[in-house]
Amino acid sequence: MTTLKEQLHEDLTAAIRERDELRSSTIRLTLSAVTSEEVAGKQKRELSDADVLKVIGREAKKRREAAEAFGNAGRTEQAARELAEGEVLAGYLPKQLSDEELAAIVAAAVAESGATGPQAMGAVMKLVKPKVDGLAEGSRVAAAVKAALV
Repeated sequence: MTTLKEQLHEDLTAAIRERDELRSSTIRLTLSAVTSEEVAGKQKRELSDADVLKVIGREAKKRREAAEAFGNAGRTEQAARELAEGEVLAGYLPKQLSDEELAAIVAAAVAESGATGPQAMGAVMKLVKPKVDGLAEGSRVAAAVKAALV
């Protein structure tokens, strides 16, 4: 079984052979971010698949934020490019939770903690975060918890 990093290298080779500029440049930038993460700190280390997924998730988030910024600035071509790169990266990420699934997890955590009111948001987030890590963006989770506690 190949690791996620090996899969990225194989996909990069295939994208280069197919002359898919968007895919190859996106994977190159992602592999660069993975390498930077490996050499960050005092000692070089090999990233696990979970760590590589976190890096890919961070890169995808950067693409979404950049696309939004370009869109707000009226630069639609760059926004479309960023969104397309985000779609390439989304193919490597686990399927995101739907709003209904996220709401069910949050409701269970609220019931488990006995939380009432917005001041208990931290306690609920502590219970929810491990269950949805990598499956839902932090801002979506926070919004769902906030809505459940109002």
